[in-house]
Amino acid sequence: MFWIRIIYFILRPAVPALRSQVMELSSRDEGSKIDYGLVLTLMLFCIVSLVAIYTANSSYLIKQVINYVVGAIIIALVIRLDSDQLKKISWYGYGFGILLLILLILAPASIAPERNGAKNWFKLPVIGTFQPSEIMKPFLILAMARLISDHNEKVLNRSVKSDFWLFVKLGICLFVPLMLTIQQDLGTSLVFIAIFFGLVFVSGITWKLMLPIFGSGAALAGLIFYLVLWQPALLEKYLGVRSYQFGRIYAWIDPYNYSNTDGYHLIQSLLAIGSGQTFGKGLGTTEVSLPENQTDFIFSVIGEQFGFIGGSIVIGLFFMLIYHIIKAGLETKNDFYSYICAGVIAMITFHVFENIGMTIQVLPITGIPLPFISYGGSSLIGNMLAVGFIFSIRYHYRKYMFSNEK
Repeated sequence: MFWIRIIYFILRPAVPALRSQVMELSSRDEGSKIDYGLVLTLMLFCIVSLVAIYTANSSYLIKQVINYVVGAIIIALVIRLDSDQLKKISWYGYGFGILLLILLILAPASIAPERNGAKNWFKLPVIGTFQPSEIMKPFLILAMARLISDHNEKVLNRSVKSDFWLFVKLGICLFVPLMLTIQQDLGTSLVFIAIFFGLVFVSGITWKLMLPIFGSGAALAGLIFYLVLWQPALLEKYLGVRSYQFGRIYAWIDPYNYSNTDGYHLIQSLLAIGSGQTFGKGLGTTEVSLPENQTDFIFSVIGEQFGFIGGSIVIGLFFMLIYHIIKAGLETKNDFYSYICAGVIAMITFHVFENIGMTIQVLPITGIPLPFISYGGSSLIGNMLAVGFIFSIRYHYRKYMFSNEK
């Protein structure tokens, strides 16, 4: 299977060490090393996803089941890798993700068809569509976590200069995938930026740098928003922003003025969620037409059929997931693991906030799926790979719990 070959290619450098570790652990109690709370959370996500996709568009149900099976296999592979092995594959994964993004840009239209002037997916026979930016996200987390960990181990006496150098290295690590995706997929680029700021926040960089950095980021965001509203031609000319992306901003501010174009999805989403009221219309009752509702607007389906209660339960599941990741990051003595947890939290939190926010007009529509629930093999595989890192942290936690080893 294509996905298994990709993961094997990435993990191949760690296979010899992995084989010896499997032999060593074969006689141990494996059950006590699994985070069953996290397993239960993923099972609940799977149930919610399959139910929502079945009621939205049942033709995608079997494909989503297969996606979850492949994701479970990936977790089973990643869970065996300890801190050293994850560090070894971090740059391999980062480089592989960059290579795929470059190939996507260079690929002919027969393999990477354009949509709204952008190429975001490979379209391959038998396999179907594959979005390389989705697996770039967890590999970016891994690479940045290693950068921070290695830097902090080498620099014992920190200073503003050393912290600034760490920020520059993280910025370079972000810059490459960001430049490869910002014109093709703005939503994914925003996720990369969220991961970057999440890891900068926990990296130990002094507040003497953090305050101007975050202040500058906020000012830049405000400037871009101003340019979108009043000087869009400048963004098109110098940043390559496409006209349809402006339409999403305008439709977000006043969707009813764009009801036949960019505002259509948002209006239908608001109608669907609003009509669900407190308890929803019931399973399988879909009265509001919303195209492609099995992907980016899956939360609208849940809101219509299960109402405020159903939507709150889904949000509660994400709180459970974030709780387990925070717990893993706080309990481990390995700094590299802690940074991975922070990166995964930043990625998932931004996804959830943006996806749900865009369905209720809190944020503009960016095409970001709802993690673990929206239909999509690439998205689900990327998220399962990221959660696989957390399972690995919990799996190897007992080894460090009563030792001074890091």
